[in-house]
Amino acid sequence: QVQLMESGGGSVQAGGSLRLACAASESTFSQNCMAWFRQAAGSQRQWVSTIDLDGTTAYVDSVKGRFTVSKDNTQKTLSLQMNNLNPEDTAVYYCAARSPAYAGYCPRTGYQHFGQGTQVTVSS
Repeated sequence: QVQLMESGGGSVQAGGSLRLACAASESTFSQNCMAWFRQAAGSQRQWVSTIDLDGTTAYVDSVKGRFTVSKDNTQKTLSLQMNNLNPEDTAVYYCAARSPAYAGYCPRTGYQHFGQGTQVTVSS
């Protein structure tokens, strides 16, 4: 059972930055697809970013150029650097893990393990 714990959320003004971190308990961290999701109040959970086993990254269009996902396989940590935040980024952010699909491909759906989430609030 993969256990994930996020940290680093908080409140910032528009244009500010935050860095989220996710610590994983699983010894096979490097073999998992890792992703960030977010859920704003009254909305469904939204995929934000994925990092594949080889480090390839993908982002939802609304955060491209502002967010950067990274991982440290030795420390078993996933990070999300968020710059130039705007009020539309306000949400609870979750890290997630799943096994890869075919040929090591990491989809944007089907994640089985989520952390408890960390709140990010951006004021205008």
